[in-house]
Amino acid sequence: MSGIRSWWRTVGCQVQAWQAARAEWKADMDRFKAQQKAARKGGRMPEHPGPQPTGFALMPWLLMGLGSFSNLLQGKTSNPWVGGLGLFTFNSLYVYVAFRAFHKKTREATSTRVALLLMGLVTTGLALGYGGNWLLFFPLLGLATGAIVRGPWLGRTGIALAAFAGAVSAFRDGGDAVNIAYGTFLSTMVTAAILSLSEAVRDLRAAREELARRAVEQERLRFSRDLHDLLGHTLSVIVIKSEAARRLADRDLAAALTQIGDIESVGRQALTEIREAVTGYREGSLATELSRACSALTAASVEPAVRRSGTPLAPQTEALLGWVVREAVTNVVRHSDATRCEITVDSDTEQARLTVTDNGTGKAVTRPAEGIGGTGLKGLTERLAAAGGSLKAGPSPRGGFTVTAGIPVEPTELAAVGAATAPRSS
Repeated sequence: MSGIRSWWRTVGCQVQAWQAARAEWKADMDRFKAQQKAARKGGRMPEHPGPQPTGFALMPWLLMGLGSFSNLLQGKTSNPWVGGLGLFTFNSLYVYVAFRAFHKKTREATSTRVALLLMGLVTTGLALGYGGNWLLFFPLLGLATGAIVRGPWLGRTGIALAAFAGAVSAFRDGGDAVNIAYGTFLSTMVTAAILSLSEAVRDLRAAREELARRAVEQERLRFSRDLHDLLGHTLSVIVIKSEAARRLADRDLAAALTQIGDIESVGRQALTEIREAVTGYREGSLATELSRACSALTAASVEPAVRRSGTPLAPQTEALLGWVVREAVTNVVRHSDATRCEITVDSDTEQARLTVTDNGTGKAVTRPAEGIGGTGLKGLTERLAAAGGSLKAGPSPRGGFTVTAGIPVEPTELAAVGAATAPRSS
C-alpha cells in the first residue's frame, strides 16, 4: 500500500508540475501576442520570438492514435486488454519524452533515451500484433525521436528508423509500407529541424542580450573613468588655486584676483568638458592638457618643465596622452610634496612616449606598479591596453615618482585608440 501511495504521490506531483508549466506557457503566449499586436500597430516587427515551447506543443499529435483507440472501443482488436495496456504505455512514454525534449540536460539524460527505446519496443510490438491503424505509431515514434536526437546522429537515426518502420509495415500489411516509412522519416527530420531552429534563435537572442548587457557595463565603466579624469584634475586645480588666492588675499590683492579669475576659467572649462563628455563629442588635445598642467603645477608651487619632440601625433593618440598628463599631474599636485615636475613627450614613426617625473616623496596613493593602482591609474592602464599601449608607475630610483606611458602610433592602431579614448553617445 505504501508503494502505491508513493506512486500516486509521484504522479500527482508530476501532474501539478505540468499544470504549472502549462499556466506559465499560456501567460508567456498571451504576453507575446500582445507584443505582436503592439508591434504591428507601430509598423515594426516584434523582436521577441515568443514563449519557450514545451511538451504541450507535441501533444496534439497524439490524435494520430485515435484510430487505434476507436478499434479498441468497437471491439475490432483482439486481446483488447493487451492493446489497451500497450496504448496506455505508449502514450505515457510519449508524454514523458515530449516534456523532457525541450531542455538539453533532460533531453540527453539516460532515462530519456531509455524511455525512447521502450517506445520503440512498444511500437514494434503493437504494429506486429495489430497492423492497420496501429502502424501510425511509427510516425509518432519518429516525432519523439526527432525531438530527442540532435546533431550528427540525427540523419542516420532517421533513415534507420524509417527503414525499420517500412520493413515492419511490409511484413505486417504489405501495401502501406512506403507511406509509413516516408511519414516516419518526415516526422523525425522536420521535428528535429523545427526544434533545433527554435533553440538556435533563442540562443542567438540570449547571446545578443548578453552582449548588449556587457556593452552597457563597459560604457558605464568608460564613462565613470572619464568623469573621474575630468573632475579629479579640475577640482584639484580649483582647490590649489583657491588656497593660493586665500594666501595672497591679505598681501597681494591683484595676484589673488588673478587666481580667482583662473578658478572661474577652470570651472567654465570643466562645465564645457562635462557637457561634451555627456554628449559624446569630447576629444582631448595634448597641447591644451600640457598648458593646464603647467598652470596647475605653478599654482601648487611646483616648477613645471615641459619638453616635447618627435613627429606630430594623431588626435586619438594625443587624446590618450592628454589623459595620462591630466592624471599624473593631479597626483603630483595632491600627493607628491614635490617642488619640480618634468613632463617629456617623445615620438617617432612607431611609438609615442610620455614621462612625468617629480622630485617629491616618491609615494603615490596606492603605490601602483606596472599600471596597477588606484582608480585613475587603473583606468589609464585599461585605456592604454585597449590601444595596444602600456603604463608604468612607481617610485623613481633617483627619488620622486615616475609615470611612463607608451602607445604605438601605426595607422592600424588609430581606430583602436579612438575607440578607447573618445566617449560615445548611447
